Amino acid sequence: MDFSGTWKVYSEENLEDFLKVLGAPEMVAKMRKDVKPVVVIEQNGKDFTLTMKTPVCTRVHSFTLGKESEITAADGKKFKCVVREEGGKLVAETDKFTSVREIQGEDMIETITAGSMTFISKSKRV
Repeated sequence: MDFSGTWKVYSEENLEDFLKVLGAPEMVAKMRKDVKPVVVIEQNGKDFTLTMKTPVCTRVHSFTLGKESEITAADGKKFKCVVREEGGKLVAETDKFTSVREIQGEDMIETITAGSMTFISKSKRV
């Protein structure tokens, strides 16, 4: 599955509650709810660079499928994660959450689960 391209988030479900479950400061959760990020994904075989752009900040995450990498959360916290490909989906697991990113038609859907809370982000290629 080719995730390469520029994606504009158009829908997010349960964002504020999800950020609270992860322990993000309330101010970060409130600021983030009004922002629809642009995500740029560069894919070269098993190597990925994912750039999330908002008016407040830009975060860049580079990873190789199957290898541990460090990711910085919206609140600046760093954590380790391994991303793998599973049935055309990108699956990332940490000790706090699991993220599944997939292409459905013209949309990229990311579903992140932390405990009993699920956050869903939908993006279109631009």
